[in-house]
Amino acid sequence: MAPAVPHVEVTELLGTELSDLHLRVLCGDVHLEQRITHPRVQKPGLAFAGYYRYIKPGRVQIIGESETEFLKTMAADKRRERFRNIVDLPVPVFVITKGIEPFPTFHELCRDKKIPILGSTSLSSTVIKRLSFFLEDHLVPVTHLHAVLIDVYGLGVLLIGKSGVGKSESALDLITRGHSLVADDRVTVRRYPSGDLIGYCEEPAKHHMELRGLGIVNVKDLFGLAAVRERKTIDLVVELEPWEKDKVYDRLGLDETVYTILETPIPYIRMPVATGRNVASLVEIAARNHVLKLQGHDSAREFALQLEAKLEQRSQH
Repeated sequence: MAPAVPHVEVTELLGTELSDLHLRVLCGDVHLEQRITHPRVQKPGLAFAGYYRYIKPGRVQIIGESETEFLKTMAADKRRERFRNIVDLPVPVFVITKGIEPFPTFHELCRDKKIPILGSTSLSSTVIKRLSFFLEDHLVPVTHLHAVLIDVYGLGVLLIGKSGVGKSESALDLITRGHSLVADDRVTVRRYPSGDLIGYCEEPAKHHMELRGLGIVNVKDLFGLAAVRERKTIDLVVELEPWEKDKVYDRLGLDETVYTILETPIPYIRMPVATGRNVASLVEIAARNHVLKLQGHDSAREFALQLEAKLEQRSQH
């Protein structure tokens, strides 16, 4: 079975997230289940001029003052023909800006084709910007992870591991050291067209942590606004796991491994947890070391090269 195509129904545009646009239904209030499948919106000026090739399926079509003034220059029969051709295309919704009322003919054809028309008093540029941001945020691939996301030295560090291994406790220790909580226990991750993985916490759990023995605490109230972040790019994954005496761990740091989230590889470190190990300090060091790698300084590889050079010199004597 093919995976479902991400979509937003037209009725979702009328929710509180876009309330600043004051969108209202001008036509098709019984057809608001139409699906928007493309995060980019479009202005159909070329289509009104008779060029329909670039009207893409699933896109919101924005009609502003320039398109309206252009349409007024046409003869009524020609304008109707253009309207008929464009409503025959797979358009989920038209949005008319600046409080402009739709042409009666256009209203009639959209009603017959079951295409909703929404109106806004805002400028086209404002509507385009807000709708684009909203759709991009709702149509990108998304997943939910049982993890903790912390901003450590400007890096988004995702702590993963089995329940009870100490993710939240380690995160709390990092917060007391001046780092910031993004999400605890349930991290929502979205992959944007740039390739970035952005993690955040959904309401009502935002800014809260669950600590065994203490219950739910509000990090923002306890430590202040600087102790929380709304969202963060995931740059490094650290898996906490119980220390096993006979298990072989990477001691030099030469093994470069990745953890895949939404088909995107992220640098990955497996960190054993044992009594006496200060996990928060180790996570800080891992973050600092990752920053150095991004700057071109790989301590483990530099050490290995120096060691190899010395062994080479000894073998020549």
